[in-house]
Amino acid sequence: MPAKLTTAPVALALGLLTSVTCVVPDAAAAATASTAAAASAAQCDWPAYRTFVQRFVQADGRVIDYSTPTQQTTSEGQSYGMFFALVANDRATFDRLLDWTRTNLAGNQFDANDVRLPSWQWGKKPDGSYGVLDPNSASDSDLWIAYDLLQAGHLWNDSHYTTLGEALAKQIASKEVVSLSGLGPMLLPGPQGFQTGDVTRLNPSYLPLPVLRALAKAQPGGPWSKLADNAYQLVKTTAPRGFVPDWAAWRAGQFVVDPKTGDTGSYDAIRAYLWAGMAAPGDPLAKPWLAALGGMRLQVTEAGFPPEKVAATTGVVSGEGPLSYWGALAPYFKTLGDERDLGLARTHLASLDNPVAGHEPVYYDRVLGLFGTGFIDGRYRFDDAGRLVPSWRNTCD
Repeated sequence: MPAKLTTAPVALALGLLTSVTCVVPDAAAAATASTAAAASAAQCDWPAYRTFVQRFVQADGRVIDYSTPTQQTTSEGQSYGMFFALVANDRATFDRLLDWTRTNLAGNQFDANDVRLPSWQWGKKPDGSYGVLDPNSASDSDLWIAYDLLQAGHLWNDSHYTTLGEALAKQIASKEVVSLSGLGPMLLPGPQGFQTGDVTRLNPSYLPLPVLRALAKAQPGGPWSKLADNAYQLVKTTAPRGFVPDWAAWRAGQFVVDPKTGDTGSYDAIRAYLWAGMAAPGDPLAKPWLAALGGMRLQVTEAGFPPEKVAATTGVVSGEGPLSYWGALAPYFKTLGDERDLGLARTHLASLDNPVAGHEPVYYDRVLGLFGTGFIDGRYRFDDAGRLVPSWRNTCD
């Protein structure tokens, strides 16, 4: 409207139709700007994340898994929630999640000068009270929390996050990383209960390559680069048919089938495909790591769905994986360039936005769904150094 008021009188005075030629470009520019603004707003807003926060995050920053009898909170849930808050550029929620973790899982011992590894499980006790259910820590969650803090420091330009992330990483290296004879550094699933005699139990899904790369960038003198190499060897060796087991072990100088759970790959292992799919293509381990997991792609292509369980040593499969599996596999299919199976994943994951009454997605569906859809929709990626590159960094500031 201002353009019309200022240009029309000039056009009339000159006996020309410049009112048309001047106004139309301005209107077109306004329309283009409006469209671009709408597209940017859509990209910066993340409805699936808002749904997750509304349904699973209390006002005080506690992430609740309602599918469990204890309505548990895990350090995993807190760490994933913090990651999603980074991707959404939601610093207020990030801080609430961090504060709840500090207070309830780390006993308020969670600052740069005094960092305690957070307990992994919190919830309803048999007497009806709420508190820590298992004081042992979970190293995968600890890695993610350290990573989240380091990325928060970088993305939000606040050294307090960075310092805390570095302090936590040092605690992980000290208490949850061991040197295995004949191998070198390896991540224990937790400080207690995973080494008995000559057997060390391991979890292949606990070692996301981008997270290890980022920790190596932050602490070049730490075990992280070598740990990444060993993590690849763990996955490659224990997945002879291209399927990852939930658990494995190190014994007598080699990786072996876990003596407690066998070679089954299911709800833990599905994350290994997710992490492999999200790794930066330029990382020297990205392609071989992805190639080591090719059995899942072949199975989904043949059957039309991921198996709920698989025997990693024989490749024998059973059952049909739930919605969460499609969330984990979407980046895997995308990075492999498998458009058919990626399309299947998108179709299944659409139910996250339009759930059927009585079949509301549970915690794990929502979490792996956010990881998967966020990645394939371009809301975030990782660079070769493992740093988080969220889309808002360029389009929403």
